Amino acid sequence: MQVSSQGVTVVALLADPDTPTEIAQRMARTLSARLADKSGEGRRFDIEVVSEPFTAGVEDPPTLMRRIMDRGSAENWDIVVALTDLPLHSHGRRLAVNLNHEHGLALLSLPSLGGLRLQTRARRAVEEAVLGMTGPPTTGAEGPPGDQPLPGPSAKRLAPVHPGRTGEKETDDLRYVVGGPRGYLRVLAGMVRANRPWRLVPGLSKALAAALATGAVATVNSTVWNLAASLSTPRLVIATVGSVAIMIGWLIIDADLWHRSAESSPEARQRARLYNASTVATVGIGVLVCYVGLMLINWVWALFILNDQVFASMTRTPLHAEDYVTLAWFVASVATVGGALGSGLESDEAIRAAAYSKRANRNVAARF
Repeated sequence: MQVSSQGVTVVALLADPDTPTEIAQRMARTLSARLADKSGEGRRFDIEVVSEPFTAGVEDPPTLMRRIMDRGSAENWDIVVALTDLPLHSHGRRLAVNLNHEHGLALLSLPSLGGLRLQTRARRAVEEAVLGMTGPPTTGAEGPPGDQPLPGPSAKRLAPVHPGRTGEKETDDLRYVVGGPRGYLRVLAGMVRANRPWRLVPGLSKALAAALATGAVATVNSTVWNLAASLSTPRLVIATVGSVAIMIGWLIIDADLWHRSAESSPEARQRARLYNASTVATVGIGVLVCYVGLMLINWVWALFILNDQVFASMTRTPLHAEDYVTLAWFVASVATVGGALGSGLESDEAIRAAAYSKRANRNVAARF
């Protein structure tokens, strides 16, 4: 690792566009002071944030590390910490952090940090990576730099791996990976968090308009009243699951969100499974939010429009408070299916933000 003159260590946060850049910019506000305080050696740190799609067209960690190395060598940086929201794999393992102590490089895959408290976890991981590359050895003076673990709580949740191939040792000397079912779920949650499923709701404006129109008409239909009154709770649950599944499937098919890997390697298949699982989860959360919103709107509409005498004459049962909920629940399922038809009018870009493979394609376009 290089050493700056005048006692200042220049740390560059090289971030992919969108979520990684936002995290890096928020982190940079306090990172310099936190690093200086934790280093305890009178060292000063200068933080620079650079937003560019350094992962464009590449998901291979050694190739990414070489890109980061080339990018850092062209600048007056002592340490480069690269942040990406892509899940990275190495020999079937889900990669969290790649470190190169000699050149002062770190590659951090944000999904490996999970879906909760992402900003805090990312800041801690960056701090530990920087301090690990600038601080004194922790395992003995005779140990090589790559034997120095991350100095903090992040290392306790990750498994260290030393690359065994000569070609890999040229790009990194220590890796941290997440493994097992819990590691898979953590990466998946991180990918869904990076997708920000709440942004899918405004993107479904035309589908919501169609669903609201369907719900408004269905709420004043006496046939729907009789059907809702005759349905048991298990059947209402089945109707909910069926309508939500139809909406999710239609959105994925219509916007071509399903990722099909052109490669046949195990890592490519594993990556495709992760991409598709995160897409289904992201779209599913967005559709469920829309469903709950439709149910609430239909319930308010039913309170306003229904007349107990008319309802009793049509259904031969008195109108009770629970009937409003049952009707709104059933109408929400019917309206969701109607909204699936309206989703065909949406802009593909409004939906494709939910797919990791589409984001990677946008990064390629932004780079070239």
